[in-house]
Amino acid sequence: MTEATRRPPGAPCWVSLMVHGLDATQEFYKALFGWEFVPGPEQLGPYVRALLGGREVAGIGRLPVDRHLRIAWTPYLATEDADETAESIRSCGGTVAVGPLDAAEAGRMAICSDPTGAVFGIWQAEAHHGTATAGPPGTPVWNELLTYETSIGKFYRSVFGFELETAGSPEHDYATLFVDGAPVASLHGVGDALPRGRGPHWMTYFEVADADAAARLVVELGGRVVS
Repeated sequence: MTEATRRPPGAPCWVSLMVHGLDATQEFYKALFGWEFVPGPEQLGPYVRALLGGREVAGIGRLPVDRHLRIAWTPYLATEDADETAESIRSCGGTVAVGPLDAAEAGRMAICSDPTGAVFGIWQAEAHHGTATAGPPGTPVWNELLTYETSIGKFYRSVFGFELETAGSPEHDYATLFVDGAPVASLHGVGDALPRGRGPHWMTYFEVADADAAARLVVELGGRVVS
């Protein structure tokens, strides 16, 4: 079990989900992972932090009724200066859609996308360093970018200074991102096999004790197993 500490630049430090049905989503994840919830920070609108064993593991916010965005977990990558990183994202061909803005005393954040449209966040930690525990079922364990080609890794390397290790072949286009020698995320290039109408996107994996049992529970709770 790992307590929250300030992550090095580029390391995933938080995951957040924006939905229309905030109450129903809380009920789903409480039943699936045993999460409890506390409100705030208020600067992010209707927003709750998910707790596991009293420690923060993720965030869920409510989308305005007139906003019809794809519902997906968004990983946040650590930065020492959100404003500087936002400028770097723009100069490297990415987009800064929201922010940078302050989330009370917790930190400073922005919502961005890479040149292919995959959405991610950046987080400059102050009082809140990010996910406060790792290892137990119900905690984020890995983040992977499903994209056209892993050559997009050049963008992430330029912005965050990642080390990039490829394991590509004509049949398998895969790369791993490293920070200070430790693997922190992966890129999977699938070309035209990307889900129809979805486009490149980040995916967050959560630890479970039994993947088959967890998949069955997802369906029982009204969710879907997509892969």
